[in-house]
Amino acid sequence: MNNSKRIPTTVSLENYGISTDTVHYQLSSNELHDITVAKGMGKVSSLGAIAVNTGEFTGRSPMDRFIVKDKITEEKVWWGDINIPFEPSKFDALYKKVVNYLNGKELFVRDCYACADANYRMNIRVINEYPWSNMFAYNMFIRPTNEELKNFEPEWTVVNAPSFMAVAAEDGTRQHNFAILNFSKKVALIGGTGYTGEIKKGIFSALNFILPVQKNTLPMHCSANVGKKGDTAIFFGLSGTGKTTLSTDANRKLIGDDEHGWNNENAVFNFEGGCYAKVINLSAEQEPEIYGAIKKGAILENVIMNEAGEVDFENTSITQNTRVSYPIYHIENIKQPSIGNNPKNIFFLTADAFGVLPPISKLTPSQAAYHFISGYTAKVAGTEAGVKEPIPSFSACFGAPFMPLHPTAYAEMLSKKMKDAGVNVWLVNTGWTGGPYGVGTRMKLKYTRAMINAVLNGDLGLYNYDDYHIHSVFGVAQPRSCPGVPTEVLSPRTTWNDDEAYYKTAFKLTNAFRENFKQFEAYASEEIRRGGPQRYAF
Repeated sequence: MNNSKRIPTTVSLENYGISTDTVHYQLSSNELHDITVAKGMGKVSSLGAIAVNTGEFTGRSPMDRFIVKDKITEEKVWWGDINIPFEPSKFDALYKKVVNYLNGKELFVRDCYACADANYRMNIRVINEYPWSNMFAYNMFIRPTNEELKNFEPEWTVVNAPSFMAVAAEDGTRQHNFAILNFSKKVALIGGTGYTGEIKKGIFSALNFILPVQKNTLPMHCSANVGKKGDTAIFFGLSGTGKTTLSTDANRKLIGDDEHGWNNENAVFNFEGGCYAKVINLSAEQEPEIYGAIKKGAILENVIMNEAGEVDFENTSITQNTRVSYPIYHIENIKQPSIGNNPKNIFFLTADAFGVLPPISKLTPSQAAYHFISGYTAKVAGTEAGVKEPIPSFSACFGAPFMPLHPTAYAEMLSKKMKDAGVNVWLVNTGWTGGPYGVGTRMKLKYTRAMINAVLNGDLGLYNYDDYHIHSVFGVAQPRSCPGVPTEVLSPRTTWNDDEAYYKTAFKLTNAFRENFKQFEAYASEEIRRGGPQRYAF
C-alpha cells in the first residue's frame, strides 16, 4: 500500500472551538514517523518501527473512564464502577478547557472510520496533540480512500490531549487523567494520558453501545480468522490471553485481532484497520507473523532498546504491557475486506492463574452462556494501572470495561446467535499448568496451537463420551487425546502430581466463580445457572 498519497488540503477546527494555524491533516504514516523522530518523541528501532514512551500511563486507567449521563444513556447504561457517570455540565466545562489548551498548538488531524461492513460504518475525526498518537489512529482505524475523503462527514470526534492535566476538584474527574464518552455530542475526550489504547477503546466502547441498541448487532471483544473453506473462528479473551497470537495464523486469513461485530446478515466484521499486539517475550520463532509486522509504519510502546536500536522484548522494566501498533496490511495473510461468515467455532481464552482449568474443553450451550457472562481470566501485571501482580479476575463478556450495557444484554444476543448458527464453543486455558502462578509454568504455545488446530481441522469437533472426560469439578468435557499434545497435559490434575492440592485449589476457584456470578443470578435463567462449576466445597 502506498501511504504517501493524500488529499492535499487542511481542515478548520473552528467548529470544535479550536483556533490554530498549524493543522497537519491526513498525513501519511511515513510523514508522521519522520515528524515523531525529528521532534525527539520517538526513536527508530533496528526493525524499522519507531519506539515511543507513553509516559506515566502504560495501560488503561479504568477508574478514570466516564460516560456522560444524559437522556440517551441514563436508562440504558449499566452504571457502576465500570461505567462511571459524568455530569453534562462538567463535560462542557472540561471540553472548553481542553480546546483552550489546544488553541495555537501544532495539531494532527485524521479522518478515518470504524467497521469494515459499510452498513455499520462510523466516520471518525481524530484530533491529536502528538504526531505518534495520530499515527496510532492511522494504524488502528480504517483508512478511507482519497475518493471517500472527498465527501467525508465525521460522525464522532476524538479529542486527544495527553499533556493536558485536569484538576479533579474543579473538573469532576478522579485525578488528572480522563477518558470521557459523550453520546449526545458524539465526542470522546481524552486527556492526561499518553497511552494510545484509550483512543481506540473510546470509539469501540461507543460502538458497544450503539450497535446493540440501534442496529441489533452484537459487538464482541474478540479476534477472528477464516480458513480456506470459509470457516470463521472467533477468539474471545482479555489482554494477555492470546487473542492476537492465536488468530494470527499463517494457514488462515486474519479478519481482525480485537474488536468485531456479528450482524443479522450472518457476517462477522472487523471494527479496526490494524492490530495492537502485546510484545512481551515476542520472538520471530514463536510468533513470526507479528514479529514480521514490526517494521516502518509500526509503533512500539514502552520497550527497551540498546544503542543499536535492538529491542529487548523480555525487558519489562517500564511495563509488562509492552505493545506494538501496526496497520493490518503489515500481516500478509489477511481477509479483504475484513468480513467473514457465521463462525463455526468460538474459543473463550483464559489465562487461569490457579492452573486448574483444562487446557481445552468443550462447552454445552448453558456452559457457554455462563462462562461468557463470567469472563474469567487473570489480570496481567501492567495491563491496567495499579496492577502489580497477576490476580484472578472476572470481566463480563470478556470485555466489561468496554461494555456500556448490562452484560446479560450481550450474553443473550450471543447465546441466540450461537444456537442459530450451530456453533461449537470451547474454553481454552492459555495460563498455568502443573500448579498455580509462581509454582507451575505457562502453557506452551505450541500445545495451545495444536489444540486450536485440532478443533479447526475437525479432530475434536464430534462429541463422543469415549473421547472426553467430564471434569469432576467444573463439569466441562475434557478431551482424552489431541494430536500434537502429550496426553498428560490435557489433564490439569495429572500435571500437578498432588491430587489434594489440586482439588483444594479447584474448589477455591469454583467459589470465586459462584461469588462473582451472584450479581447476575437475578437476570440469568436456570439453564445458564446450571452451566457453572459444580457446587461442592472441599
